[in-house]
Amino acid sequence: MTKFPLAVIGLLAFSAPVLAQRVPPPQVPVDPHVVALRDAALKDDVAYDIVEGLTTEVGPRLAGTEAEARARAWAVAKLTALGFKNVRIEPARMQTWVRGDEAAEVMSPFPQKLRVAALGNSGATPASGITAPIVYFASFNDLVAAPDGSLKGKIAFVSNAMAATQDGSTYGTFGAARFVGPAIASRKGALAILIKSIGSDHSRAPHTGVTSFPAGAQAIPAAALSVADAENLERMVKRGQPINLHLTLTPHQVGETDTGNVIAEVPGTDPAAGIVVIGGHLDSWDLGTGAIDDGAGVAITTAAAKRLLDGPAPRRTIRVVWFGDEETGGAGSKAYFAAHKGDHHVLAAESDFGADHVWRLATNFAPDNAAIADRLAAALAPLGIVRSRDKGGDGADIAPLVGAGVAAVDLNQDGTRYFDYHHTPEDVLDRIDPAQLAQNVAAWTTMLAVVANASEDIAPVAAADGKAR
Repeated sequence: MTKFPLAVIGLLAFSAPVLAQRVPPPQVPVDPHVVALRDAALKDDVAYDIVEGLTTEVGPRLAGTEAEARARAWAVAKLTALGFKNVRIEPARMQTWVRGDEAAEVMSPFPQKLRVAALGNSGATPASGITAPIVYFASFNDLVAAPDGSLKGKIAFVSNAMAATQDGSTYGTFGAARFVGPAIASRKGALAILIKSIGSDHSRAPHTGVTSFPAGAQAIPAAALSVADAENLERMVKRGQPINLHLTLTPHQVGETDTGNVIAEVPGTDPAAGIVVIGGHLDSWDLGTGAIDDGAGVAITTAAAKRLLDGPAPRRTIRVVWFGDEETGGAGSKAYFAAHKGDHHVLAAESDFGADHVWRLATNFAPDNAAIADRLAAALAPLGIVRSRDKGGDGADIAPLVGAGVAAVDLNQDGTRYFDYHHTPEDVLDRIDPAQLAQNVAAWTTMLAVVANASEDIAPVAAADGKAR
């Protein structure tokens, strides 16, 4: 496979939006051992081997299902073969939802079939489906403004205009239509809801994802239309005629089932120095094969840890966690925190934004550890990674640790094309560029080499309640 030289990789990150946020790298020396590890990792093929094997031999891994259980067994075998220590599964339980039949079709005035995917936790139609008129909302805010009861007997159709961004920030802006839109439509009396997929593409691949219905809310059928089909339906609306749509969704809740975390370690030489936790999530949605979300994340972090495993033992133990059930509720991260909140964690970091190049570093070290952040920024700069003024700590699976005051590092990946494929049937291995994947491994290897071997104690930071712990 073709690898990018360092000079080319350095250019990847410097688009105009980045330059406006760039913090010049500190003028501090970089340990030659760190440089050697970083540069060697640009030729890494372990990460690609992991994500290729996981997507080929297991495939989709919906949380709580037999497929996720097979993935845990696969992970244990893989991590053991790679030489990691203390490899084990730590089980957890979760409430599990599974997909059924799904179809949507305009009955009048312009009959045609549409491509649709049920949202996680969606309610079900009868097996024969439902037929009802749609009510169009150009935005989520328009749905919110509709009077309670105004959608009785109707199907809500909520549009949006999500655009691609390097940092993925539009996902939070437009994602509300999926996160809470169905519950709001239910409160307003809707029979069902369709949303334009929360995605930056214009394809016929619908984007699934979880939604939630609070206690007391009726779970109505809820689905995402592919962006192309939603745009077609919008054009129909503009013709000014009533639109009747037939919708069939037959998902169901199966009750409590098993999930769990797969854990492996690179033992450190100084137990008192604490534990560095890294990883991603093992589960995926069931439409694609979970390559970018998040086979790439577990592959990147594991490959980086493997590079330290194969060299001199680091000062701090590196704990690699392949979390279960990130997509539908976070049972894995909650179980990890409950089981390990008494462990001496000093840093947490997560990879869960695809496989395109890392372009930005964010940290939240305590002021006394500013020198570690400076050394890290200097070591990452030759990879084209700029330093953010924002604080680190993103990631659903490490959120409980960060909330408890554990320091964090974010290695932000370029998200420009991530939401073209996110949660769709197009989340497959072909979407991964091996050269950019290797640049990720180099960035994570660099981070681990600096942080796991830092001679300073890594201090707690301000927790969610404002107290340092």
